[in-house]
Amino acid sequence: MLLTTVILVFSCDSKQIFDEYKSVPNQWNKDSLISFTVTPPDSTNLYNLFINIRNTNAYKFNNLFLIAEMNFPNGKTITDTLEYQMAKPNGELMGEGFTDIKENKLWYKEGVRFDEIGDYSITIQHAMRNNGEVNGVDNLQGITDVGFRIEPTKN
Repeated sequence: MLLTTVILVFSCDSKQIFDEYKSVPNQWNKDSLISFTVTPPDSTNLYNLFINIRNTNAYKFNNLFLIAEMNFPNGKTITDTLEYQMAKPNGELMGEGFTDIKENKLWYKEGVRFDEIGDYSITIQHAMRNNGEVNGVDNLQGITDVGFRIEPTKN
Protein backbone atom coordinates (compact mmCIF):
# COMPACT_ATOMS: atom_id res chain seq x y z
CA MET A 1 0.00 0.00 0.00
CA LEU A 2 2.77 2.45 0.92
CA LEU A 3 4.69 1.65 -2.27
CA THR A 4 1.59 2.33 -4.38
CA THR A 5 1.03 5.65 -2.64
CA VAL A 6 4.64 6.72 -3.15
CA ILE A 7 4.52 5.77 -6.83
CA LEU A 8 1.32 7.76 -7.31
CA VAL A 9 2.79 10.82 -5.62
CA PHE A 10 5.88 10.78 -7.80
CA SER A 11 4.14 9.80 -11.05
CA CYS A 12 1.48 12.50 -10.72
CA ASP A 13 4.16 15.16 -10.49
CA SER A 14 6.61 13.95 -13.11
CA LYS A 15 5.71 16.81 -15.47
CA GLN A 16 7.38 19.54 -13.42
CA ILE A 17 10.68 20.97 -14.65
CA PHE A 18 11.25 23.28 -11.68
CA ASP A 19 9.29 23.36 -8.41
CA GLU A 20 10.65 25.21 -5.39
CA TYR A 21 9.14 26.86 -2.31
CA LYS A 22 10.43 29.53 0.06
CA SER A 23 8.99 29.80 3.57
CA VAL A 24 7.50 33.06 4.80
CA PRO A 25 8.27 33.50 8.51
CA ASN A 26 5.14 34.59 10.45
CA GLN A 27 4.22 37.53 8.18
CA TRP A 28 5.12 38.55 4.64
CA ASN A 29 6.52 42.08 4.76
CA LYS A 30 5.56 44.27 1.78
CA ASP A 31 9.26 44.98 1.07
CA SER A 32 10.31 41.33 1.28
CA LEU A 33 11.13 39.81 -2.11
CA ILE A 34 10.86 36.06 -2.64
CA SER A 35 13.44 35.09 -5.29
CA PHE A 36 14.00 32.03 -7.45
CA THR A 37 16.82 31.31 -9.90
CA VAL A 38 16.00 29.02 -12.79
CA THR A 39 18.20 27.46 -15.46
CA PRO A 40 15.77 26.26 -18.15
CA PRO A 41 16.49 22.86 -19.69
CA ASP A 42 16.26 24.07 -23.31
CA SER A 43 15.33 26.96 -25.58
CA THR A 44 13.05 25.12 -28.00
CA ASN A 45 10.08 23.93 -25.94
CA LEU A 46 7.21 25.97 -24.50
CA TYR A 47 6.51 26.04 -20.76
CA ASN A 48 3.75 27.15 -18.41
CA LEU A 49 4.80 29.09 -15.31
CA PHE A 50 2.97 29.06 -11.98
CA ILE A 51 3.19 30.86 -8.67
CA ASN A 52 2.28 28.57 -5.79
CA ILE A 53 0.91 29.94 -2.53
CA ARG A 54 0.36 28.10 0.73
CA ASN A 55 -1.89 29.92 3.17
CA THR A 56 -3.69 29.33 6.44
CA ASN A 57 -7.03 30.51 7.82
CA ALA A 58 -5.17 33.57 9.11
CA TYR A 59 -5.30 34.90 5.53
CA LYS A 60 -8.18 37.41 5.73
CA PHE A 61 -8.50 38.62 2.13
CA ASN A 62 -10.63 37.35 -0.76
CA ASN A 63 -7.90 38.05 -3.28
CA LEU A 64 -4.14 38.37 -3.54
CA PHE A 65 -2.20 41.02 -5.46
CA LEU A 66 1.36 40.15 -6.41
CA ILE A 67 4.13 41.88 -8.31
CA ALA A 68 6.20 39.34 -10.22
CA GLU A 69 9.38 40.23 -12.03
CA MET A 70 11.28 38.01 -14.45
CA ASN A 71 14.88 38.97 -15.18
CA PHE A 72 16.37 37.43 -18.31
CA PRO A 73 20.04 36.39 -18.61
CA ASN A 74 20.81 39.24 -21.05
CA GLY A 75 19.35 41.98 -18.83
CA LYS A 76 15.74 42.28 -20.03
CA THR A 77 13.11 42.55 -17.26
CA ILE A 78 9.36 41.93 -17.41
CA THR A 79 7.24 43.09 -14.45
CA ASP A 80 3.62 42.00 -13.99
CA THR A 81 1.00 43.03 -11.44
CA LEU A 82 -1.20 40.02 -10.82
CA GLU A 83 -4.48 39.45 -8.99
CA TYR A 84 -5.72 36.06 -7.85
CA GLN A 85 -8.97 35.03 -6.18
CA MET A 86 -8.19 33.27 -2.90
CA ALA A 87 -11.66 32.80 -1.37
CA LYS A 88 -15.17 31.94 -2.52
CA PRO A 89 -17.93 34.57 -2.12
CA ASN A 90 -18.92 32.95 1.21
CA GLY A 91 -15.38 33.52 2.56
CA GLU A 92 -14.23 29.89 2.33
CA LEU A 93 -10.58 29.75 1.28
CA MET A 94 -9.87 28.16 -2.07
CA GLY A 95 -7.06 25.73 -2.77
CA GLU A 96 -6.10 22.13 -2.20
CA GLY A 97 -5.66 20.63 1.25
CA PHE A 98 -7.62 18.98 4.04
CA THR A 99 -6.07 20.84 6.96
CA ASP A 100 -6.07 24.57 7.67
CA ILE A 101 -3.23 24.98 5.13
CA LYS A 102 -4.42 25.45 1.55
CA GLU A 103 -2.21 25.25 -1.52
CA ASN A 104 -3.01 27.33 -4.59
CA LYS A 105 -1.38 26.78 -7.98
CA LEU A 106 -1.79 30.13 -9.73
CA TRP A 107 -1.18 30.74 -13.45
CA TYR A 108 1.64 33.19 -14.08
CA LYS A 109 2.58 32.83 -17.77
CA GLU A 110 1.51 30.45 -20.50
CA GLY A 111 3.54 29.15 -23.44
CA VAL A 112 6.88 30.71 -22.46
CA ARG A 113 9.98 29.94 -24.50
CA PHE A 114 13.28 30.45 -22.66
CA ASP A 115 15.27 31.57 -25.70
CA GLU A 116 18.17 33.17 -23.83
CA ILE A 117 20.89 30.89 -22.49
CA GLY A 118 21.67 31.28 -18.80
CA ASP A 119 19.91 31.80 -15.48
CA TYR A 120 16.56 33.54 -15.19
CA SER A 121 15.62 35.24 -11.92
CA ILE A 122 12.03 35.52 -10.71
CA THR A 123 11.10 37.76 -7.77
CA ILE A 124 7.67 37.93 -6.16
CA GLN A 125 6.31 40.37 -3.61
CA HIS A 126 2.82 41.05 -2.33
CA ALA A 127 1.01 44.28 -3.13
CA MET A 128 -1.98 44.02 -0.79
CA ARG A 129 -4.00 46.99 0.44
CA ASN A 130 -7.01 47.30 2.72
CA ASN A 131 -10.11 48.71 1.00
CA GLY A 132 -10.10 52.49 0.98
CA GLU A 133 -6.49 52.81 2.14
CA VAL A 134 -3.67 54.26 0.07
CA ASN A 135 -0.80 52.61 1.94
CA GLY A 136 -0.22 48.91 1.49
CA VAL A 137 -0.46 46.19 4.11
CA ASP A 138 2.94 46.23 5.82
CA ASN A 139 2.85 42.64 7.06
CA LEU A 140 0.57 40.15 5.34
CA GLN A 141 -0.58 37.36 7.64
CA GLY A 142 -1.60 33.86 6.65
CA ILE A 143 0.87 33.16 3.82
CA THR A 144 3.26 30.38 4.87
CA ASP A 145 5.11 29.59 1.63
CA VAL A 146 5.59 31.04 -1.84
CA GLY A 147 6.64 28.79 -4.70
CA PHE A 148 7.53 28.90 -8.35
CA ARG A 149 6.86 26.07 -10.79
CA ILE A 150 7.63 25.36 -14.44
CA GLU A 151 5.81 22.68 -16.44
CA PRO A 152 6.05 21.77 -20.12
CA THR A 153 2.98 22.75 -22.14
CA LYS A 154 0.68 19.93 -23.17
CA ASN A 155 0.91 19.18 -26.88
